[in-house]
Amino acid sequence: MTNLRIAILAAAAVLLSPCAAFSQAWPSRPVTIMMPQPAGGIADLLARGVAQTLSDELGQPFIVENRLGASGNLAAAAAAKSAPDGSVFLFATQAQIAFNKLMFATLPYDPEHDLVPVVLVGKSPVVFVASMDGPITSLPALIEMARAKPGQITIGQTGVGSMSHVAYELLQAKTGIKLNGVPYKGGAPMATDLLGGHVPVGSDLLSNFIQLAKDKKVRLLAVASTRRFNDVPDVPTVQEVINTPFEAAAWFAIMARAGTPPDIVQKVNAATNRYLESAKAKELLGKASVEATGGTTADAAAYIKRELEVWGPVIKAANISLN
Repeated sequence: MTNLRIAILAAAAVLLSPCAAFSQAWPSRPVTIMMPQPAGGIADLLARGVAQTLSDELGQPFIVENRLGASGNLAAAAAAKSAPDGSVFLFATQAQIAFNKLMFATLPYDPEHDLVPVVLVGKSPVVFVASMDGPITSLPALIEMARAKPGQITIGQTGVGSMSHVAYELLQAKTGIKLNGVPYKGGAPMATDLLGGHVPVGSDLLSNFIQLAKDKKVRLLAVASTRRFNDVPDVPTVQEVINTPFEAAAWFAIMARAGTPPDIVQKVNAATNRYLESAKAKELLGKASVEATGGTTADAAAYIKRELEVWGPVIKAANISLN
């Protein structure tokens, strides 16, 4: 009987613990999803789609808060310093979870210790693109020309430290070529110069160029994804051309404060996976040339680990810094 009483009291203590109380009652008040990207972009729209699903299923408002600045570090720090009770999540990109750790000397948070993955939401691949009237008509042609003229072929990219930037750095590392990278303040001015023939080739997200390619205004050379895209089936992947693994994609992941009860994390994971299977999500992702991912928390953690392993040496070799 004594042992039975001890077991009962121990079980009661667990059920009455703060962590258990949080997870059983969650959510008992509105939940904030920190968004480091501007309103109206694909990351923001995806976050709002997930938030609406969570609101509908769990009966409390899930509010997307756009907090810009410092390459997303402000939003990430707010989530990292929040209480581990499921009241705040972060809808992150590769910058806040992987790149910034590699490019900033110091951060106001530690992505590997302060945050935990909930779910990988989607990937938006990079594409190498050329001026329609220029001499570069394929990725093999670009590589051949760059080998013949090291450092003389100009490639536009959308900002220091962007996925656009590190993608061509990876291409150089994998093929042994040397390009002359020119950073632009965003994709729009780079696209303007590409259309005007002022820069022969560029590196940017497929979503920013797929319509221009369909309108025969630019030439898509190769997409940096693991598979060809249905919308542009004739465009090869980079790894097909160079015959070695090659993936470069902007990605989105939901992160929670470290210490958040596992069943809360699982509820958000399950709801996000259901959203990604919805017709509304598939339409949004299809229009934006984004590949839905989803999966388990372990899947998300493994992907983030691989990204750090891939990009760490590339960023270090290229001496990319955002300080």
